[in-house]
Amino acid sequence: MSDVEREVLKMFDGSKAVDEDLFETSNVNQLAWTLAAVFGGLVIWLSIALVNAENQRYALMTNKCPDQVFKGEIDKRCLVLVHSREHWWQHWWYAMTNVTPPNPGK
Repeated sequence: MSDVEREVLKMFDGSKAVDEDLFETSNVNQLAWTLAAVFGGLVIWLSIALVNAENQRYALMTNKCPDQVFKGEIDKRCLVLVHSREHWWQHWWYAMTNVTPPNPGK
């Protein structure tokens, strides 16, 4: 190999990929995004459960599902399908802003 070839190879040596660093990965960012996705899914799931519980609670309070056969009883099939307010976010907002049940004695 001549001196000219050595100089050319030395000049381009820094642009060659380092094989040791080629497959280096970090799990820190992946762990953070995975936890963020899991907690985000958990928040969505709990919000859906909260909306369903508030929907049924409000339907029971306003007597939206009386049993047609047995007076004074509750129709449980109706309770699963009832929409006691117009929109789901109304249930969510009421449940988030009223953490204690209303006091009937007032």
